[in-house]
Amino acid sequence: MKFLHTSDWHLGRAFHRVNMLGAQAEFIGHLVTTVRERGVDAVVVSGDVYDRAVPPLAAVELYDAALHRLADLGVPTVMISGNHDSARRLGVGAGLIGRAGIHLRTDPAAAGTPVVLPDSHGEVAFYGLPYLEPALVKDEFGVEKAGHEAVLAAAMDRVRADLATRAGGTRSVVLAHAFVTGGEASDSERDITVGGVAAVPAGVFDGVDYAALGHLHGCQTITERVRYSGSPLPYSFSEADHRKTMWLVDLDADGSVTAERVDCPVPRALARIRGTLEELLADPGLARHAEAWVEVTLTDRVRPSDPMARLTERFPHTLSLVFDPERTPDDPDVSYARRLAGRSDQEIAEDFVAHVRGAGPDAREQAVLRDAFDAVRADEAVREVAP
Repeated sequence: MKFLHTSDWHLGRAFHRVNMLGAQAEFIGHLVTTVRERGVDAVVVSGDVYDRAVPPLAAVELYDAALHRLADLGVPTVMISGNHDSARRLGVGAGLIGRAGIHLRTDPAAAGTPVVLPDSHGEVAFYGLPYLEPALVKDEFGVEKAGHEAVLAAAMDRVRADLATRAGGTRSVVLAHAFVTGGEASDSERDITVGGVAAVPAGVFDGVDYAALGHLHGCQTITERVRYSGSPLPYSFSEADHRKTMWLVDLDADGSVTAERVDCPVPRALARIRGTLEELLADPGLARHAEAWVEVTLTDRVRPSDPMARLTERFPHTLSLVFDPERTPDDPDVSYARRLAGRSDQEIAEDFVAHVRGAGPDAREQAVLRDAFDAVRADEAVREVAP
């Protein structure tokens, strides 16, 4: 069976101040063309269909058009909800839509109930594991302590239990939306850390032929059978070096996997440039970025006059301007934001405690802080999925 693995469409999301709806529509057209021209048997979409729980009307209309175009091809599609989606909203009408060959899997309780699709070699069971917010699903899966690894492992136990009841030779694909150990993150994914731990080991997916992952925006191979498709479009300048693609996966009769990257349309190249204003305006080597979306980091010790106006004369698509003056490490004017770069909420809170009282938190206090951050994230998740 040949299927197309994609994820993280984030319909409705902008890139800085640029409306991306046109580029998203172009991607949908490319997806449909690829399905038709490459003889694809099924499409899997591994979460974050929308960028937020209540998407704008234009994004909903594009999603509706995408479903109609996929259904018209007569090629089955399996789709799960991600951490940006409202699972309940995305799953409305799933039973009816399923009759058209569009299979929405947004209910964690149905983790062990696959979409079974036939090919010339037998059957392939597609199991959809929507994003599992630990605090919301721990009771469903009977785990004592909320955590990503615990709930995902429990969901995979249901998958393996169902698979064991099926005819020998049944191949299996799991769709999941998670941060798997070994994956490389970017600035545009929402933090899903719980209990200080966000990542789950790839071994949690043992026992299935292919794990089609979503959440991380870079296309990457964790193992030959565990892969991220990445987002089809860039949503932060940290993705400047990404090659935006989908995976075209061929699942052979014996469950062996071959995968090919299929490039997605690029609306505009991304560039990150750094230096003093005069250097950036004069450097002939930067001429290649004249038509790119540009993030500029200025290193002038004194902020220059009208930097954005001057930059856009040479780089008309400059979208982000950052000031980071060159300073020595012991300079007292090093910015607060720079000192916090790369640090988690937990680490920042622990540093604050140490600053206020002269000693960092002990193990019990660290646990209290961790529980507090987890409670805030859980409350945010509840508010996002609430009707």
